[in-house]
Formats: sequence, structure tokens, C-alpha cells
Amino acid sequence: MPQSPSSPTDITTLARDLLPAAHDPEKVVTGGAVLLVDTRTHDIVDTNPVGARMVGGLELPTSLSTWCAAAGLSVQGGETSASEALAGAVDGSSGVAVLSARHNTPDDLWAVGVSLAGAPGTLANRAMLVLLPGTGLTEAVPASEFDGLQRRAAVASHLSFTISDPSLPDDPLIWVNPAFCRVTGYTTDDVLGHNCRFLQGEGTDRDTVDRIRAALAAGEAVGETLLNYRKDGTPFWNQVVVSPIHDDEGNVTHHVGIQTDVTDRVHADRLQALELDAANRQTDRLRLLASITQELVDLFDEESGAAVLPALVAPHFGSWCAVLLVDESGTPRIVHAAARDPQRADDISALERSHRWIVESPTVLKVLQTGTDEISEPFPVDVDSLPARTDPAELAALRRLGLGSAMVVPLRGRAGDIGVLIVVSENGDVGAAFPPADARDIVALGARAGLALDNARLYRREQQTALTLQHSMLPEIVEAPGLDCAALYEPASVGADVGGDWYDVVPLPDGRVAMSVGDVVGHDIRAAASMGQLRSVLRSEAWSGLSAHEVVGGIDDLVRGLQMADMATCVFAILDPPDDAGNRRITYTRAGHHAPLLLHSRGEVEKLEGALTTPVGAPLLTESVPEASTVLHPGDSLVLFTDGLIERRDRSLRTQLAELLWCAGEVDPDLDAAGIRDAIVEACADGTQEDDTCILVVRNIPAESSGEADVELVDPGEDRTGSRRAPGQSCRPAHQD
Repeated sequence: MPQSPSSPTDITTLARDLLPAAHDPEKVVTGGAVLLVDTRTHDIVDTNPVGARMVGGLELPTSLSTWCAAAGLSVQGGETSASEALAGAVDGSSGVAVLSARHNTPDDLWAVGVSLAGAPGTLANRAMLVLLPGTGLTEAVPASEFDGLQRRAAVASHLSFTISDPSLPDDPLIWVNPAFCRVTGYTTDDVLGHNCRFLQGEGTDRDTVDRIRAALAAGEAVGETLLNYRKDGTPFWNQVVVSPIHDDEGNVTHHVGIQTDVTDRVHADRLQALELDAANRQTDRLRLLASITQELVDLFDEESGAAVLPALVAPHFGSWCAVLLVDESGTPRIVHAAARDPQRADDISALERSHRWIVESPTVLKVLQTGTDEISEPFPVDVDSLPARTDPAELAALRRLGLGSAMVVPLRGRAGDIGVLIVVSENGDVGAAFPPADARDIVALGARAGLALDNARLYRREQQTALTLQHSMLPEIVEAPGLDCAALYEPASVGADVGGDWYDVVPLPDGRVAMSVGDVVGHDIRAAASMGQLRSVLRSEAWSGLSAHEVVGGIDDLVRGLQMADMATCVFAILDPPDDAGNRRITYTRAGHHAPLLLHSRGEVEKLEGALTTPVGAPLLTESVPEASTVLHPGDSLVLFTDGLIERRDRSLRTQLAELLWCAGEVDPDLDAAGIRDAIVEACADGTQEDDTCILVVRNIPAESSGEADVELVDPGEDRTGSRRAPGQSCRPAHQD
């Protein structure tokens, strides 16, 4: 009578209690020894290779006690010998726990005795003794929990066992235990004489089957987990271990199989893998959104952000994408696009040149007018309406790029939408083109990108305000007889604010000329305003006829007493009128500032390192402000500068100062002030200016050149590297930003 599949309380449930705890179940079961024991004499007559290795090649047949001694087996407590315990397992077809003391073997083993009653021929007087290692289990089994190991051994006595005969055609089963019938639903009459492939079905992995077949052909033990089917067609995951049994000549006489239903464990593992995969995908998506947002935040420029956003999005969503930014009145202002396929660059350029295709899009207009999130759902592109609202060149480019499905999401700023992000897929299947996860990411990306671009817009507005304020406070240098002056102000190429750097040249009533370069601490409108205050006070103090150290001392008292400005560093110098030889005495004071450079007409460079005092606004370390002096000969040039000219994060200040000295020494001393300024700035520039830069060059014009003063400041956008003029040529004041 056919046997029914196992119930929830039988072997299937018991086996799941055992093997799901193994983190490497194949190692556990393929590392087990399978012994054939004569039930009449308890002699071991055959073993698989694992059993042979445990006793170092002990010749068989041998007694169970001899084999146990060679294998170093014992039973905890010592009340019973290992051979007596294993003999009891064989006679009772039960399980028992033993310990192994041999080197390179597991510390604990669980042994199962399986009677082969009903097997054909001499096998009827045999029993299997299976010893499986416990070290592959995720939970160690300390001595205090040895009873738990015995329980596992008892559970294992209910595992499914089979024996097949490879000497017969197709290696048929010649014996199965009752547990096999309960698990599979087949009777012994159904299975004996047949190869066990009857358990296979449509879902069985052929590669797994091929690995089992190859191992058996090579005479090796093998362990695999594969999908099998019960007699009623119910699928289950079967963990199979097959071990060869050899005769005295080493020939394989039988295959012993152990099967365990591990369906729940496989399903749990797969569920865990799916959950982990979903978590990893979510992490990757968040990382992608964060990286794109950070790219935009780092730019500090709305135009650059609008240009780079499509290039960041296109490789991950749809076939191509575009960004449209509008101004405060809603008028389209900037359009940029990018395609996943780099070969479509010409089509992208065509769309960026002509904007009708995007500004007349009904969906784009609706998003900009209403800002509704409902429009953010993906939709099929209305290709038929395109000819009426696109130019022929636009339409051709759009068709080549692909027009299937699209999403239009608003770019949200603080005060409203500042534009739209359009993502287009050539796939007309909306669901396939924009899966729900992708659609959510695109909407989130629009929100993040909109905020980043709005920040860039606000920054630019504030920066322009600060630059306008600072430029309005920087002087138009008036002509000073006998002097050639050139100045430059450049805001930092990185960062989000403008600083308080300044330069100034002031002809005084007594014929002297005052000059200064300085830097207020901070990078904002406050610093720019403080700069204006300090420069005005310096001018006022110098106009009153004071010396250099008196001017700096006076302004320091005012700043600290009235708290009229932030702390600042500066160089203040006064040039006397020329003597009969054209020489000019220069006196100077440095309030915590870098030493000016004196470029002699003979090509030497001198650092004016004297007269150093504390920064303006800081307490003095000496009783009075120091002052130093030198001579500016005809043809000599004085170079004053702020930090931005030399400070770099990747190089020390000492290195940069040394490079500045070397560059200044290479400058042609016959150049005019503008030429010297340009040569020094060009040599120090590397594209990573991290602070605002001011540089002021004052050249004492030789008498034979001209008595006219020459003043130049760089005009916005002018190429300094091409600016080289003959001495005496004047040009416009300007500030580069």
C-alpha cells in the first residue's frame, strides 16, 4: 500500500531542526564516514574514503573496538566504551554522540546506526554506521551541552537513506529505509530497481545533476542541494549526499545516499537573499541621489549645475534627459540635455540650440504653471503632436534620440519651481521604461536638484551683491606723477563668498604717495563693508600728513576702540617725492601681512620683511608700531599682494612663497607695471585659487621713459596674458571677477 508523504510532526520537521543550523551543510555531510558493519560479529567490513582516513588506512575487516581505537573515539563520561556505544547504535538503529581525539578530525561526532534489513544478498546481514562531524554547525557544542549532541544524533536516525548498486545497469536502488518512503511518498515497490532520478522534474537544475553524476563516475563523495518532487508532484528541496563503498580491491560496490528535506531552509535563505538584495538596491539608489546632489552643491553655480545635471542623470534613467531653468518671471532661460548614448551628441546639441520643443511642450508648461505632483507620473509621449510645436531639425533630433515614454518633474526652489527635469525613454511601455522605484527616484532627484540649483542661484545673487559692493569701494587709482601703477582684484575660484581684500594708491597734498594692500578677516558682505571702512580711514589718516607707522597705529586704535571693523592684515607704505636722481624713499609698516617684494631694475628681488606688527584690531605686542624704509630707484617696482596669490591647500605657504620669489626674479624688469602684474599672476595661477586675490604693482618710472603716470587695472574678461604695453601707456581701471 502506498505510503503518504510525511506529516508536520515526522521526519521532515525533525530533520529541519538539525541541518538548517549548518552554515556549510555540504561540508558537514560530505565530511562524514559511512561504515558497513556485520550485525552478527560487529566487524567493520567496508568504509567510504572518509572512514578510511579516520583510521589511517587500517585493513578491513576489523573489529569495531579496533576501529574505534584507531579513530580515537570515546564517549563522554567514560562509563561506556565508544565501541559499545556504536554497537548499541547498530543493533538499535539509533543515534549516539561520540568524541574524536585524533588530530585533524572534528572534536565531536554524531553517529547513526541504520539496519539494512530487507536488503538483497549479503546486505541483509549488514548495518550502516554513519558518523557526521558537528564542527560545520553554526553553534559550537561544548561539553556541557553534550546531551544536545545526543539529541541531534537521535534525530538523524530518522534521515532518509538509500543504497544503490553501480554494478547493475543504471545504478538502481536496491534498498531504502522507511524514512525515504515517508519523505518522498513512494513505496519500496515503486523505487527498488530504479535509478533515483525519478525524483527529478521540470525544475531540477541539470548542472547540479551533472555534478553528482561526474562525482560518482570518479568514485568520489558528493553533496548537493537540488529540487526534487514527491510522488504526488509536490516539489521539495532535497539535500543529497552520496558516498561510495569500496571492496578490498578498491572497486566501488555500492553508493550510500543520505537525503534531507531542507525546503524551509532554502526558502528562508532565498527570502533573506531577496531582502538583502532589495536593501542593497535601496542603498545604491540613495547613494546615487546623494552623489548627484553633492555634485550640484559643490558647483556653486546655477548655469554649471544645469549643464551637469542631465549628464549625471542620463546614465541611470531613461534614454536621454533635459533640464529647463526659468527666471523669476517664469521665462525660460537655460536649456541643457544629455543622452545615455554618447553617439547622440549632435542631436543633443541641436536640442540645446533650439528651445521650441521644450518651451511649447504642454506638459512642461502645465508643470511650470501648476507645480502639481500628479504630472510627475510617467506618460506616453504624444508623438503625433510634435510636428506642430517643433522645428524640423528639432523633430529629427528628437526621433533619433527616442520618443516612447517620459517623465516631467518640477525642480523646486524655496519660493517655487525654478524649472523642470525631463527624462525620456525610447521604450513605449511606460511601466517597463519607468518602474515604480525609478519613478520615485526621479521625483526625489527633481526635489533635491531643484533645491541645490536654487541654492546656487541665491549664492550667485549674494555673491554679485558682495562683488558689486566691494567693487564700488575699490578705488579708481588716480595718476601719480612719475609712477606706473597696475592693480588686480580677483574673487576666489572656490567657495561661496567674497572677501574683504583691497588695494589703494593715494597721491597726498605734500607730494608723497600713500599705498596699501590688505585683507579683512571673513568672506561675506560684512567683510566687504569692513574693508571699505578701513580703506577710508587709512586714506583719511594718510591725508593728514602722518607717517606710515602713525597711520597704522591710529587706525588700529580706532578699530579696537570703536569696534568699527573686523580684524585685518595690511601693508601700508608712503613714497616720498623723487630726489634729483629719481630715487624715492619708501617707508612702510606691515600689520600681520606678507612682506612686499621690491623688484630692482637690475633683476634682483628683495623681500621687505621689516616693520612687522600685529594685525589691525589685535593687541600690540610692542610699545609702538614699527616702521622700516628703503629706496625705490628708477626702474624699480614694488609688489604688494594678499593671500589668494600664494595660498594653496596642497602646498605649504613656504613652498608657494619660494615659488613667488623665483617667478618674480624671472620677470623682465623693463616691463611696465601691468606687464609685471600679469607675469606674476600668470605664474602663480593654477586654476584652484582658494582665496580672494589683490595685487598692486607700483613702478618708479625712469626719467628717460616719461614723466606721465601710467595706471592700469584689469578690465572684466580681459586676457591678462596678452597684456604687455610700453612704459607710459595708460589704460582703464577695471576689476576682474
